[in-house]
Formats: sequence, C-alpha cells, structure tokens
Amino acid sequence: MNENDENKKIDSDEFSDNDKNIINASTNIDDIDEVLEEAYRLLGKKGPGKDESDKEGSDKEESNKKDNLYISDKKEEKKPYISETKKKSKSKKKKLYKTLYILAMTLLISIFVGCSIYLIVYFWQAKKIDKKVDELKEMIVAEDDTEFQVEEDETIVDNSGKKTEYVYVDGVKVQKKFAKIYRENNDFIGWLTLSGTEIDYPVMQTMDDEEYYLHRDFDKNYNGNGTLFVDTASDVSRPSDNMIIYGHNMKNGKMFHDLLKYDDEEFYNSHKYIQFDTIYGDGKYEVIAAFRTEIYNKDYTGFKYYTFFDAQTPEDFSQFVKECQERTPYNISTSASFGDKLITLSTCAYHADEGRFVVVAKKIE
Repeated sequence: MNENDENKKIDSDEFSDNDKNIINASTNIDDIDEVLEEAYRLLGKKGPGKDESDKEGSDKEESNKKDNLYISDKKEEKKPYISETKKKSKSKKKKLYKTLYILAMTLLISIFVGCSIYLIVYFWQAKKIDKKVDELKEMIVAEDDTEFQVEEDETIVDNSGKKTEYVYVDGVKVQKKFAKIYRENNDFIGWLTLSGTEIDYPVMQTMDDEEYYLHRDFDKNYNGNGTLFVDTASDVSRPSDNMIIYGHNMKNGKMFHDLLKYDDEEFYNSHKYIQFDTIYGDGKYEVIAAFRTEIYNKDYTGFKYYTFFDAQTPEDFSQFVKECQERTPYNISTSASFGDKLITLSTCAYHADEGRFVVVAKKIE
C-alpha cells in the first residue's frame, strides 16, 4: 500500500466519522434546543424563535383583556340603565295605582254621599207628608164645631136618617167637615182610610192632568211619595160604577204600600172595610177582591181592570167582578151585583215589569 492510498484511507475514515457526527448532531437537535432554551432561561433572555410566538400570545392575551374589559364595561353600562328603567317602571306603576286608588275612593265616596243625600231626602219627604197629613186632619171640621161659619150652608138627610151638612166653597157644594181643606186646595176630592194600616190620606183629582200628584204633595210641591189621586174617568160626584184611586207603593210604608198585605187571606179577614169619604158624601166599602195583575199594551184584548168605570149592561158589571175574584188567591164570599158602587185601589207591584196590585171594594153604606 503506498502513501497515497493510505492517505485516502485516512481521509475516507475521517469523512466517515464526520458523516457520523453530522448524523448524530442532526439526531440531537431537539436536545440542543432544550440546552439552548435552558441556557437562555438562566441568562434571563428569550430563546431564538420565541419572540414572535410570545408576542402573538401576549397580543392575544392583551386583546382578550381588552375584550374582557370592554364586555365588563358594557355590563357596567347596562346595569345602571336596567336599574333606572326598572325604577321608572315601578314609579309609573305606583303612580297608576295611586291614581286608580284615588279614583276608586272618589267614586265610593261620591256613591256614599249620593246615597246618604238620597236617603235623607227620601225620609225627609216622608216626614213632610206625615206632618202635612196631621195638619189636614186638624182642619177637618167636627160636627159640633159652631165656630166655623160660612155664608151659605145646607143640611141633607138621607134615607137612613143620617144628616150631612154642606157648605159652598168657591161655588162648589162640599161637606162641611172638608170645607177648610177644600178651601186650601180645590183639587182635594176626599179622604181614604184603611183602619189598622198606614193608609189614611187625602185624595186628589185633576181633570186636566191625571198624574199631576204622582210626584207632588198636597201643597203641589215635588215629593217622591206623591199623593193619592183619582182617575179622570172616574166620576166622584155621581158617582160612576167604579172609581179608581192610584197611589205609590213606597218602601218606607207610605201611600199604598200596605195594600200588598191583602195578598194574605188572614190580613183580609181582619181588614175587610175601607172608608172613603168625599166632598160629596161619606162611604164605607167592603173588600170583594185583591189580586196581582199588570198594565198591558194597547193591543191586548184580555182583562184590563183600569178600563172599567161604567157598565153598559148588567153582564158587563158581573163580568168585571168575576174577573177580579177569579184572580184573587183566596176565596171571598162577598160579591157585588149591577147597581153597586165600587172603588178600585191600585198600586205598583214587582212581579212583572208593569206589575200592579189591586184591591176592589163595594159600597155598603
């Protein structure tokens, strides 16, 4: 082997070793990186290739922080806004409730005051009626009263021997006992009394306006109780076969309220008689019927008690009496026949929209 060959061999061997080292070095790059990283860490420096990634990480972290702060700021901004809205909403609700409460209380107070005033007026009017009735009763002239003098008087003796004194007031011949009352109000036509009840009142008649006293007292002032009045188709002076007297059914017990007690047979048995004395003469009547009915429309062809005043025939009279007694809820043995004089007392009843309660009586004296 010559020298060149030997040198080649050595070179060849060294090359082989280098190649091996390179190979070994390439296989230990990760180890070298770890060593370098550790070295840089100890020196307090960032390793090569880390700046960009760290910077990116830092930027992201900073961006996240900003985002979180922005979101937090947003939340902080919304909280007072939401709170303020809730406060305003609650405030509006409170104002609304307060307004509704005030309105409700005002309404209730108004109703209470209105009802109180109504009741005060209602009972005051009833008291006023009672006071006036008492005054009128005191004006009835007694038979033995010699102080009451008139320019012209007249005494009539009927078939039974009863004497009735008459006087002339404003050209009208009236019973002496009613002269003072008639002088005070010429609409006065008589006095109705039902013993044992509140019914003890003057009775009026106005030919030009039948319902004038529907809501007026004796002095012609407004009064919800009204005053008893006679139908304009009734002839009190002659008299007609039937006279109808109307009156209110007052809840305070005034006017014709007690008529409805005739719904009960026991009450009828103890209250059979009615006294109706007119300016023309006295009259005692016995009840022959008491029933509920109503006011019908014009086309109704059935029984209408309020249209009967004078019978054209005896059959008409008998038919009227029959219709009345058939409607009475209990049996009344006393009847009436053609030639008898009747009075019909009528008031409101609430079994129908236009309900009425009616008591019919015939004159016996």
